[in-house]
Amino acid sequence: MGEALQQHGRASEQSGDMGKAPLSVTATVGHLSREMNPTIGIAVILTVLQAANCQMIKDLSACLLGQSLRVDCRYENKTSNPLTYEFSITKDNRKHVIHSTISVSENIYRSRANVTMHKNLVCLYLQSFTTSDEGVYMCELKATNDYTGNQIKNITVIKDKLEKCAGFSLLIQNTSWLLLLLLSLPLLQAVDFVSL
Repeated sequence: MGEALQQHGRASEQSGDMGKAPLSVTATVGHLSREMNPTIGIAVILTVLQAANCQMIKDLSACLLGQSLRVDCRYENKTSNPLTYEFSITKDNRKHVIHSTISVSENIYRSRANVTMHKNLVCLYLQSFTTSDEGVYMCELKATNDYTGNQIKNITVIKDKLEKCAGFSLLIQNTSWLLLLLLSLPLLQAVDFVSL
């Protein structure tokens, strides 16, 4: 390879390119060599590193919230790129899309399903959940411009084995109102709105 670089240098001298500063990065593929702008090379490396492992599903859980099924898909996101998702169910060896930004949802689920997104959490709510809705639920996530592929996790949902959703987990998802209430108590006492 050193010989190839020396020959490349002699060719530059013979062609009269001595006045131009050579680029510092040379890509050699087979017997061909080509000079590459180092800025472009660094940009390509940074793009690949940013795209690698942009999101990862950490946990998939399901519970009953009244007559509705709630499926929580918790993930770790290492990029600010927008997230796309798909919730589906596999019944009788056939995949049925419940709610999605990746593909089209099936008609039977459109009026019954909705999704909420919080920081690092995508929640599926399926209203009027019955035993006919039992099956293997799948959460699929993909960050925009993530070339590492989709993240997928499954959970088997059987109505009789589901626990009721804890009220505490709802508070954890959105604690800003609780924090505001706790911080405002001294103010409310000072104005004599609340007497404790």
